[in-house]
Amino acid sequence: MAPAMLLLLLSLLSPGVSGACGYKSCPATKPGLLNVHLVPHTHNDVGWLKTVDQYFYGAQSSIQQAGVQYILDSVIPQLLADPSKRFIYVEVAFFYRWWNQQSQGMRQAVKQLVNDGRLEFINGGWCMNDEGTTHYSAIIDQMTLGLQFLQETFGDCGRPRVAWHIDPFGHSREQASLFAQMGFDGYFFGRLDYQDKENRQKLREMEFIWRASASLQPPAADLFTGVLPNGYNPPASLCWDGLCSDDPVMDDTSLEDYNVDAVVSRFLDAAYSQARFYRTDHIIMTMGSDFHYENAQLWYKNLDKLIHYVNLQQSNGSNVNVLYSTPSCYLSQLHQANLSWSLKRQDFFPYADGEHQFWTGYFTSRPAFKRYERRSNNFLQVCNQLEVLAGSVSREGPYGKGDSSLLKRAMAVAQHHDAVSGTEKQHVANDYSKRLAAGWDACQVLVSNALASLMGSKEDFVFCNKLNISVCPPTEISSRFQVILYNPLGRSVCWNVRLPVSGVAYNVTDPGGQMVPSEVVPVSNFTRAVRCDQGNASGELIFQASVPALGFSIYSAVNLPGAPRCSSRLRTRKERRGSLQIQNEHLRLVFDPVTGLLSQIQNLEKRINLPVTQSFHWYNASPGNFESIQASGAYIFRPNGSEPFPIAKAVHTHLVQNRLVQEVYQNFSPWCSQVVRLYAGQTFAELEWTVGPIPINDSQGKEIITRFETPLETKGYFYTDSNGREILERRRNSRETWELNQTEPVSGNYYPVNSRIYIKDNKVQLTVLTDRSQGGSSIADGSLELMLHRRLLFDDHRGVAEPLLESGDDGEGLVVRGKHLLFLENTESSADLHRLQAQQEFMAIQMVLAPGGGEPCKKRTPPRKEFSALKEDLPPNVHLLTLAQRDEQSVIVRLEHQFASAESAKYSQPVTVNLQDHFSSFTFTAIEEMSLDSNQRRDCMSRLQWTPAPDAADPQPDPTAITLEPMQIRTFLVSLRHPKSSSHH
Repeated sequence: MAPAMLLLLLSLLSPGVSGACGYKSCPATKPGLLNVHLVPHTHNDVGWLKTVDQYFYGAQSSIQQAGVQYILDSVIPQLLADPSKRFIYVEVAFFYRWWNQQSQGMRQAVKQLVNDGRLEFINGGWCMNDEGTTHYSAIIDQMTLGLQFLQETFGDCGRPRVAWHIDPFGHSREQASLFAQMGFDGYFFGRLDYQDKENRQKLREMEFIWRASASLQPPAADLFTGVLPNGYNPPASLCWDGLCSDDPVMDDTSLEDYNVDAVVSRFLDAAYSQARFYRTDHIIMTMGSDFHYENAQLWYKNLDKLIHYVNLQQSNGSNVNVLYSTPSCYLSQLHQANLSWSLKRQDFFPYADGEHQFWTGYFTSRPAFKRYERRSNNFLQVCNQLEVLAGSVSREGPYGKGDSSLLKRAMAVAQHHDAVSGTEKQHVANDYSKRLAAGWDACQVLVSNALASLMGSKEDFVFCNKLNISVCPPTEISSRFQVILYNPLGRSVCWNVRLPVSGVAYNVTDPGGQMVPSEVVPVSNFTRAVRCDQGNASGELIFQASVPALGFSIYSAVNLPGAPRCSSRLRTRKERRGSLQIQNEHLRLVFDPVTGLLSQIQNLEKRINLPVTQSFHWYNASPGNFESIQASGAYIFRPNGSEPFPIAKAVHTHLVQNRLVQEVYQNFSPWCSQVVRLYAGQTFAELEWTVGPIPINDSQGKEIITRFETPLETKGYFYTDSNGREILERRRNSRETWELNQTEPVSGNYYPVNSRIYIKDNKVQLTVLTDRSQGGSSIADGSLELMLHRRLLFDDHRGVAEPLLESGDDGEGLVVRGKHLLFLENTESSADLHRLQAQQEFMAIQMVLAPGGGEPCKKRTPPRKEFSALKEDLPPNVHLLTLAQRDEQSVIVRLEHQFASAESAKYSQPVTVNLQDHFSSFTFTAIEEMSLDSNQRRDCMSRLQWTPAPDAADPQPDPTAITLEPMQIRTFLVSLRHPKSSSHH
């Protein structure tokens, strides 16, 4: 339809700017009748079987018939032609692209539909993110990105009031907490454990209040939540998309195939059946599914007839009223019912849709991509911060045009529930990685511009992104180089630098020119095997650096030719007598003299001695068996038996010792190895594992775990984080709200571990921090395990239609390397350490290399060797979650209290910081507190109250003095002024 015709149609149908969006735009319902809210919707995966581009344009139809641009092209004219029709849209990543291709006439027409509440945005994130394998920081960022676009494009009418996660595979408590803090009134999801659903239907508790934080004062994290009755599909036999096979409504009585009576009967049966499980005289029906509405007329023409003929039955005594509606209009009616609702306190993991179908495999699927996504989030925060600290020169500087938006959008896409989850086709996973890589490239230019400006020196910066396999050409071939370390945390940190080198000894100096201790250790055979021909370094230079808060330190290294070989001692097990031990000031680790396995950990300060056996095992992945044809796949973890096989019962070991680090190398098999490492001064042990290529020549898929076994009396309990934030108590073979019939004793007890898992008794706690999302559990008392890698031979029949069989560059199975950090502490003080360390790992130091001697930016100003944007460190319990440019005029600042209530005697207390007092590199000219997503002023937030609640806290008299309660995040939109004297560019 031509734009001129659209505008003419718009002028005829739309009576000016009504402003009746949101709840004001809701259609009338009929009291006393069963009101059925039909919600026309489409679910558009931001990549899954096809890439984002392929889905938008409708390419690769042989894989899947799906073209998002045609959906929006088709729906808009239908809405314009009939004011009664409604449609909801969710994925801003697609809408943003479609919007940028539209004429001004079409844009104006769409704005009118949004203003009238006929086109309503629901959820509003860049994507519909996964909830099991995502970190809360990345969730907030992707939601902020989508909601900012809607706010800037459509104003308040574009702001969603309802969260809508109809497809993710289980639901986290932290996700609900974040939604509540973003101002959402309600939350609807589609997937619920089959036993949980049966129980909730029986109790009529399909709708409830989710108390999503044990720390935040209600109702701050309370969220009304509803389980959709049909997942996100229409009732059976009532699907009228081009992708459906149901007959249309044929209402010509002269035709032999006239079927109105049958359609009306089916619909009424579905409505009455559904109403039995819900508490009000309003129910919701999702009329749409994956990529529906490419030809919207098919749906709307049949829905028009359905509404007409069902409502016509009211004259014959029917009590059913059908209407076009939206989730927010349905929510409004539930609110008006003024009922009291049951409370939910835990989360909805694990999710199963059948007795042998636990969706717990995706917690680990595609572990290399999960790590890349985590590192990309780390780098994005560095990029965001430096863009603010250096100002406009970061975007237009000596290294070219820097851009943070590419990585922001790539990271947002990566949060999709078929992206970081690992449940996409291989070519789509490759596309996600390609997008992240393009984002890294653009941010590296920005970071280079910013560092040159802040340092006052233009250097030949090099980013070495393969340090985990000891590859970094500048340090391998240069006799001298500079190491620029940027710390994105709001507190200073000590960091162990490890760089591949070819020399045997180096002089390393700190920013003040003082010598710091350093060592060179040989590159291990493990690493040589993994890196193949990508690097030639013979050793790794190790030194400890101190880096100020929100700033950088520059260390210099110079090769000492002719120096004696490093002082590290290397001994094999055959050369040693007695048990093998390594220790530093805090810990001692003892290894069994016969097996070479870790056998004991001692905390020397706390005088804790815990027998711990740590090893690697593999579960035999089920291809389907006599109990069920269900196989292990990208989504589903189903081992063929409850006992895993040990990869090795005894291992070859050798020891490396020097004044900075002690390491035990353990070789379990040609495809599984580990380094157990203790750096000087470190309060935890570092376990660097390398797994792959997982062998499948025996025609068996394998799921690789690391397991820690102790004598701790844990009584079935263990603890995992929720999206990297609050900790949830888990109990083996148990669920919070129903009596569990456990049919899969291993996979039915697996939970997502985003940053940490631990077991404890009354005195001792053993904690493991992860460097990416993994599945984890405690299958037996005193035991803790994490799944590291999976290589499977069968598809699990959830749509992907290919096995999870990743290969490396050489065509063999993928090799994955990662780290676990192991803490042994008193139960009451453990959080003090693992909370802070987890944040330090997530917001890790960004290392940039340079040859040194770059040209100064200002002749009379010597280059900086050290810099901090803060006058003093933030308190340990305060985390600078976000420092990012929102637009040309404003910056987002988020501060969070990173301890839960009652978690730490030392840190679980309210804390006040003053923004103006802390930052040194700029001053605030304006500050305004916002919702968590930064898209509405906090004092304007008005959520539906489902339970009586006190008024919001009184505003602070000083807007820069910020008080944070445990687990509270506060978001501010600020305007900055950079002092001219601080700029070096």
